[in-house]
Amino acid sequence: MKGQFVEAVLAANAEGRSVALATELASGAQIYIDGPSVEGELALDDASMRAMREALQTDRNTTLDTPQGRVFVQVFSPPRRCFVIGAVHIAQPLVPMLIATDYKPIVIDPRGQFATAERFPGVELTTEWPDEALERLKPDRLSAVVTLTHDPKIDDPALIAALRSEAFYIGALGSKRTHAKRLERLGAEGFGENELSRIHAPIGLYIGAVSQAEIAVSIMGQMTSVLRRGAVTA
Repeated sequence: MKGQFVEAVLAANAEGRSVALATELASGAQIYIDGPSVEGELALDDASMRAMREALQTDRNTTLDTPQGRVFVQVFSPPRRCFVIGAVHIAQPLVPMLIATDYKPIVIDPRGQFATAERFPGVELTTEWPDEALERLKPDRLSAVVTLTHDPKIDDPALIAALRSEAFYIGALGSKRTHAKRLERLGAEGFGENELSRIHAPIGLYIGAVSQAEIAVSIMGQMTSVLRRGAVTA
């Protein structure tokens, strides 16, 4: 990486932004993207620029075949976060899976008897109400929010805060019947159909999961699909 871009990448990540750097392998010429800003001497055609922005959006490094030759696109992102609402049994296998897949899990549960270091060693915990915690922590487009308590008093405020954020994934535990009632309540809060469609519920891919660990696997699969592909495969 050329020196002119090192500080820019560090500053962008410190401010919570993902950026991308494309390098032409033959010449070393580079182009840097930070939101709408584009810098560098490498000129890419429209199709290559779209592919570079897609790599940035999906947080995925890639190699492009361009008219000038092969170009390597590297994405630099701050750590992804997953806000786990509810220090419940499903959260216990989910949290290690999040860590293994490069997320920083933050477990939020106002019920202090559940959100303990003994149950979640080495994990950031808060006993704030979810809406207060999310207002403080500010989920961004590299954040996921999963609600697991089955308690509307806890889950609904979290979902409201999540819907008002840029979180790339919002998931809610519960049956289709439970979710239908949930949508009614959230609709009464002023959210429209397009906004409510951001909620993945019942949470997780349908894999016939039975155990808590299997449900956690299904959640991770769905989150990964949304992050990498912008879609969900049932």
